[in-house]
Formats: sequence, structure tokens, C-alpha cells
Amino acid sequence: MNDKNIVLGITGASGAVYAVRLLEILVAAGYNVHLSISPSGRDVIRQELDRTIDLESFQASDLSEIKGASGSIHYHHYQDFFAPIASGSFLTRGMVICPCSGATLSSVASAASTNLIHRAAEVHLKERRRLVLVPRETPLSLPQLDNMRRAAEAGAVVLPASPGWYHGVETLGDLVDFVVARICDQLDVENTLMRRWGS
Repeated sequence: MNDKNIVLGITGASGAVYAVRLLEILVAAGYNVHLSISPSGRDVIRQELDRTIDLESFQASDLSEIKGASGSIHYHHYQDFFAPIASGSFLTRGMVICPCSGATLSSVASAASTNLIHRAAEVHLKERRRLVLVPRETPLSLPQLDNMRRAAEAGAVVLPASPGWYHGVETLGDLVDFVVARICDQLDVENTLMRRWGS
């Protein structure tokens, strides 16, 4: 396993702020983030964060200003099935889909690789590597719940973007960091983003 490679897929659910903050934390911590963004993910970023992303000519600075970081961002177009992350021979620490749309969840649960994000998720499941899915939809339909169950049975961690309130919340950023901290915990990425229970 390459402990420095982490795959991040951004899809079209609300909660783009979680993905951008996660990207910042991972790169600052020295990880090589292999990033792919779906068209719907791009649209949500524009609507929620007022940032315009060009999927055909991606510039990391359009998504986030990461200064003095020891890690890196490697962008892969969502239709590029020849990208390294489409193969099980490319070693990673794990993958996160954040936020994970209902359609993406359905594709992962049924192994329907219609884009690179779906394919990379399928690779992580078949190779028994960490796959963290971060849905934000609420309320949940029975098919969505069933898709979560199927994904979990296949080996994924389903981590809804449900921030806790017990860690001394003072700002919206504290709530975002709570969810990002829990994602990092699943990847064994050390962080001090939140006050731990009992500390």
C-alpha cells in the first residue's frame, strides 16, 4: 500500500464545503490527493461556494488556496478510465467520496462504473481497501438505505455528514471540521480538528 496516495471523489450532493476542507487538510498533512470531480459536483461547488471549476482544464487554485503544503493534488477527469486510480495495481491508502450523491451511492452499491469515480470506488472494494462514502441527503428513502446497506456489506464505510455538537461548537467551521475529522479518522490520518470526547 502507498500510504501517501488518497483518492477523493467529489459528486453532486450538497456539502461541497466538506470536500474542500478535507482536500486542504490532506494536502497540508503531506498526502498526494488523486482528485476527480463529477459534473454535478462541479455545479454544486459553483452554487454553494461560488467557485468556478473547469473540468476540462482544472486548476487546483480554483478550488482551494493551499499554501506551504507538503502534499499534492493530481487531477483526473471523470471520464478518464485510463487514469491510475482506475486500476487495482495503483496502490492507495484509501478513497473518500465526499459528498456522495444518491446516484453515486447507487452506482457504488451496484458496481456500475459509469465514470471514473464509480470505477475507482469499485477498485477499492474489490481490492479490500478503505472506501468512505459521505452522503448528506435527508430524509432517506428505502432504496437509499438499501444502497447504504449493500455498500457497507461490500466493505465501504458509510459516514453521513452529520456533525456532532458535543465538542464545543462556536462556528460553522467547527461543524465542518467535525465531519472532516471523522473522515480522517477512517483513513488513519492524524488530525486535531476537533476536541475528542473525554479530552
